[in-house]
Amino acid sequence: MDRVFQRFAERLSESTHPDEAQQSMAEVAAALKLSCFAYLALPREPGSAPKLISTYPPLWTAMYLQRGYESVDPVVRRAVREPKPFRWGLGFETRSRSESERALFEEAEKFGISCGFTFPVYDDKGAIAALTFATDERRRGFERALVDHAQSLRLVAIFFHEHAKRFWRIDRMVGGVVLSPREYQCLEWSARGKSAGEIGIILGISERTAGFHLDNARAKLRVSSLRQAIVLLTESKSRK
Repeated sequence: MDRVFQRFAERLSESTHPDEAQQSMAEVAAALKLSCFAYLALPREPGSAPKLISTYPPLWTAMYLQRGYESVDPVVRRAVREPKPFRWGLGFETRSRSESERALFEEAEKFGISCGFTFPVYDDKGAIAALTFATDERRRGFERALVDHAQSLRLVAIFFHEHAKRFWRIDRMVGGVVLSPREYQCLEWSARGKSAGEIGIILGISERTAGFHLDNARAKLRVSSLRQAIVLLTESKSRK
């Protein structure tokens, strides 16, 4: 399984879009026979929406977000209260459910989500995200994989969060792709008419390094010329 986690780390590090991150995690889940997964980044500001990357049925995730189910979801509530990973569903309940919680679980079961295992992600301010693997019924293989790889999956949850949060830094979003800070800086200076050599002097890096970041930005944006990349940058700024 070391190769599975190594490939996951490599692909996630290279990802520039939530769909690519989703695929990297989906491969881990498939290799471990963990069915589907959901990564939920909890909102920091009152009234803001959570961010979701998952392989849950799209109809369910759309309904979940539209109706604000994260506010009543017992799995999310427990993740906020307890930093330790936990099982949920089908015989794992430690208390009776409220009517709203029961209704949510019943709806989720219709989409094949009836039990699972959640890894909360915390920082110094508390819970910030949760990674959940779920299935439609209790299976020995599903539970065995979680027990055997619990520590690795906990690290996977933290690693995934650290990379996924890049996708919502709108200030570096160009053409639907998140550029690194250096790539964005170099592209901005290029848009102002600066050469790679001049950009290097401005940012305190070599001309070769500046050219490297410009090439990376162009490749991520899937355009053949720097001029096209600058057009995308200009368009993205006009929409902000």
